[in-house]
Amino acid sequence: MVRFFITIGSLLIVLFLFYGPIPSLLTRLFNLFSINQVSNRKKQIALTFDDGPHPVYTPLLLDLLRSHSIKATFFVLGSEAEKHPAIIRRIHEEGHLLAIHNYKHKCNWFLSPNSLKNQIDKTADIIKNLTNYDPIFYRPPWGLVSLPLLFQKKYRLILWSVMANDWSSKHGSQGILNRLIKQTKSGSIVLLHDNGDTVGADEDAPSHTIEALESYILQCFENQYEFVLINE
Repeated sequence: MVRFFITIGSLLIVLFLFYGPIPSLLTRLFNLFSINQVSNRKKQIALTFDDGPHPVYTPLLLDLLRSHSIKATFFVLGSEAEKHPAIIRRIHEEGHLLAIHNYKHKCNWFLSPNSLKNQIDKTADIIKNLTNYDPIFYRPPWGLVSLPLLFQKKYRLILWSVMANDWSSKHGSQGILNRLIKQTKSGSIVLLHDNGDTVGADEDAPSHTIEALESYILQCFENQYEFVLINE
């Protein structure tokens, strides 16, 4: 009987590894099934923002981007989009790209294939109803990919090549800026956040992100980088 339960337990562990951790390893470390950077043939950077929209920070971010004539990609949560439809419309009307980040900020490793599909499709429908735009890009929360994502053909999976740990307020805007400058190179997809209300984040973290971003943009311009959308 003990041997039976050990066998069942081992099987469940193997199934879990193939459902979540191994697909995530393939996408993050080996760049399989996902887009982790834009073309590195030119000095281009793609700014991306997760977890929004937020009623305070997202408008401030949009003001900053507009002041520098920069377009960015926003991976939004469907539940937050429902709460703040005017911000979603503004993102779209100002020429930014709307993309999907689940309906709720849940880990895909623990979602069934049907639940995951519902999370993505529901968010896509919300964006479509608000803007008449069909989103085709998707980023999983925490970048944790599960097996169903590798076999679907409807959405393109987007990860990143630069991560500034900006969900934390611990090192302030200067710490975020230092990480951005150190990691940025041609073709970078930069992961940032415009909402600090998700699990593991500091509520005021986006304020530091926006402050760091002002200096980061100026330094990138000085180094002749161009900011692009991920579909460019």
